[in-house]
Amino acid sequence: MQGTIIKGIAGFYYVKIDNDIIECKARGKFRLDELTPMVGDKVEISVKNNKGVIERIYERSSQLIRPAVSNVTQAFVIFTFKNPDLNLDLLNKFLMICEYHNLKIVVCFNKIDLVDIDEHKKIVNMLRKAEYEVMLINAKSGEGIEDLKRHLSNNITVFCGPSGVGKSTILNRLIGNDLMKTGDISSKLGRGKHTTRHSELVDFNDGFIVDTPGFTSLDALFIPRDEIQFYFPEFRELIGQCRFTGCIHYKEPNCAIKEAVDVNKIDKERYDFYVKCVEEATNGRNKR
Repeated sequence: MQGTIIKGIAGFYYVKIDNDIIECKARGKFRLDELTPMVGDKVEISVKNNKGVIERIYERSSQLIRPAVSNVTQAFVIFTFKNPDLNLDLLNKFLMICEYHNLKIVVCFNKIDLVDIDEHKKIVNMLRKAEYEVMLINAKSGEGIEDLKRHLSNNITVFCGPSGVGKSTILNRLIGNDLMKTGDISSKLGRGKHTTRHSELVDFNDGFIVDTPGFTSLDALFIPRDEIQFYFPEFRELIGQCRFTGCIHYKEPNCAIKEAVDVNKIDKERYDFYVKCVEEATNGRNKR
């Protein structure tokens, strides 16, 4: 029988097959192959005496490390303008890493009731200029939730973003249940408590949703310096049009990307973030 791992806890894997969920252990051969089953894996199982065994793990189309989830197709990148305050570099880093994993991206700004959205139009326009879909929502009131639902069909969707932005609250609004605990912002730290305990696939609207443990920092140094340019969608149509072959759009003259920044075709703040990533990569462990 073939199914999808929707949860893994302490060596047990819960595999959804049609409308059934079967608790399984994995064959020891996977340890020999240094292959560990992950939430999201498409698997083949056998069942004997009501006990399931994972016999085969199918090839993964994608694999995230944190959270450990495979075959994700889409990311809801969730941030807030206030409570917690927006960290634009962190947002751009999330976008770059989602691009690296070839995920469809929807940027969601939650808690819009706390701000005057006109004061943040520059950020919204910057992201839309970079070809991202941006949605403004208020999970507590339900504003924008119905618009989010239309993105879920035929996808495995991951929620990502820093703690405290309302990922679990949005999930609860989408599915109509309090499957995941939600927590208050720590008034002392100004950021969210880690309220989500594990990653789990929630079957919804002909797709799956992954609720993601909250985290506040990402390491992008695994991306080689020369590849960073490919994870900025606004660069793509200009790559290859620079004077010098192998241009990384940093200090080279006659660069099509830098010329596009000069005429405001590419947002300067996004380009400045790109330069920061190139400099970190040049000084870091992924220099080529």
